[in-house]
Amino acid sequence: MLRIEHLTKKYGGKTAVDDISLHIAPGEIYGFIGHNGAGKTTTLKSAVGILDFDEGEIFIDGVSVRNDPLEAKRRLAYIPDNPDLYDFMSGIKYLNFIADVFGVSAAARQERIRELAERFKLTADLAQPIASYSHGMKQKLALISAFLHEPRLILMDEPFVGLDPTASHLLKQMMRELCDRGGAIFFSTHVLEVAEKLCDKVAIIKNGRLIRSGTMEEVKGDDSLEEVFLELEEK
Repeated sequence: MLRIEHLTKKYGGKTAVDDISLHIAPGEIYGFIGHNGAGKTTTLKSAVGILDFDEGEIFIDGVSVRNDPLEAKRRLAYIPDNPDLYDFMSGIKYLNFIADVFGVSAAARQERIRELAERFKLTADLAQPIASYSHGMKQKLALISAFLHEPRLILMDEPFVGLDPTASHLLKQMMRELCDRGGAIFFSTHVLEVAEKLCDKVAIIKNGRLIRSGTMEEVKGDDSLEEVFLELEEK
């Protein structure tokens, strides 16, 4: 579903991501673990076509992000760590805008918006301007917009930060539901406990380099990573 091959991204003389290769298969929730500044966000932004990259290839459902970025983006959704929404719009206008961008039919969008807004307890607020939303409400609106066009792949940057426990539980359910339908999830986190409970596989990044990937059991069983896990558990 997502194939990253030898990805390298530099900012001037600094290498932010150094020769990373990952493969996220259909049905997998894949966690990307590392401290802030480790290279997680740069990798995600490169994968969704926001950032150009210096070396390597990235494929979304078999489509090259470099050679056919528009088609690749049709198949995914991306939620940054701080979603930048259009505050002048109401919630419902924003969702209809996203539905227009992805070509969701009028009938399909009405049903999906109704269902998703009810699940996130946001129905009563959709008529209000986004500027009046709390941070948590904005996160919920961003999540609804991501699931709205039923993407094959969703990439998320620290998606649980700022969500209340009920919304966090719901998001975990929805992530699993999407994967059970053959989709895939790739999300970053610096919280080891979240990855342990939720992920089918994980990858650990440190200083821009991938130091280990595999199932949580495989990664946790690597004695050479003991210091890395202790650092993460302290955060």
